Amino acid sequence: MTDKTILVVGTYDTKDDELNYLSDVIRGQGGAVKTMDVSVLGDPSVPCDYSKHDVAEASGSSIQAAIDSGDENTAMQIMAVGSAMLALKLYREGVFDGLIVLGGTMGTDLALDLCQALPIGVPKYVVSTVSFSPLIPPERLPADVQMILWAGGLYGLNSICKASLSQAAGAVLGAARAVEKPSFSKPLIGMTSFGKTVLRYMVNLKPALEARGFEVAVFHATGMGGRAFESLAAEGAFAAVMDFAPQELGNHIMGSAISAGPDRMTHAGASSTPQMVSIGCYDLVDIVGWQATPEKLSGQEVHAHNRLLSSVMMTSDQRREMARAMCAQLAGAKGPTLAILPTQGGNEWDRPGGPLHNAEGLAAFLEEFRTHCPENVQVIELDCHINDAEFSDAVLAQFDLWQGENIVSP
Repeated sequence: MTDKTILVVGTYDTKDDELNYLSDVIRGQGGAVKTMDVSVLGDPSVPCDYSKHDVAEASGSSIQAAIDSGDENTAMQIMAVGSAMLALKLYREGVFDGLIVLGGTMGTDLALDLCQALPIGVPKYVVSTVSFSPLIPPERLPADVQMILWAGGLYGLNSICKASLSQAAGAVLGAARAVEKPSFSKPLIGMTSFGKTVLRYMVNLKPALEARGFEVAVFHATGMGGRAFESLAAEGAFAAVMDFAPQELGNHIMGSAISAGPDRMTHAGASSTPQMVSIGCYDLVDIVGWQATPEKLSGQEVHAHNRLLSSVMMTSDQRREMARAMCAQLAGAKGPTLAILPTQGGNEWDRPGGPLHNAEGLAAFLEEFRTHCPENVQVIELDCHINDAEFSDAVLAQFDLWQGENIVSP
């Protein structure tokens, strides 16, 4: 008897031994295996459950078209699209419970697209010669992917690479057995924030929303958290969104590597999800603390949060740019959209008298937001700070109105 099935994916024409070793370890631990070949030129020693022809056809193309392209990058992108589409179809049909993909740079490029296609909560493991490498940009990483370096495994099996392969096989099977996937038994509120030292509204809002019959997931808006938030918003997973920490958008437009991508603050609107937005840490650009400050931010005041992360204070002109960017992202929203703007500050350091308070900069942001706010966005301005009880009370009052109007319901 086997309890969970793992989909093993790779180029079986060149990595047949390694992929079969992965499968053997999974079976040896009591799991079942389905195999998918993403090769283009060669064939596996034993037919796979899903052949390279199946994969290419799932992309709307063919293996012959991939070969005829005469370009390995073009060919593998055909296989990347096909493997992602086929894997999602198979998962929805209940064919497998977890995924493991093996590859060098070509296989890793494909693996990232494949893993991105699967919902959060599906165990995804990538064994790669470039795991944790700067070759992999943050925006390509699926929100809940796991990776391990394929050490010493570029060509053929040996005791070094078996250590990596066996760990990965055990990890994905163990994850498939242990995972408690999102149940969505209660309507889910998606909220963005930072730690309680800088933003505190979630401390009041989470229990109050739970008392109203909702589940609340708070996402740490430091790049990957925003990616997970946007991924779920794109799926329509949220009953409502409280996107009160839009800083990742500012990071992106200011050139920081701590980005959730160019489409931050768009997926809730695209899926018609009711959303409230605000200005938590809108005035700070988080940058990688051990890297050079982006040229666009050079010479500005920097607050070192820790050895990993530093925050740069925006100038008034940059805050105006942030306001325009937020308005542009929200302009396409199809569902109810409300901007709640506390006029006394957007983070704990920005209180009057605080170390990063800048009344002129806040006024510049608010003025620009008013000027460029799209017609589909309702605006409420509050004479308070974002961490004051008045802000949380206003959010709950608006939420109760939405409930009364059946815009959201438990």
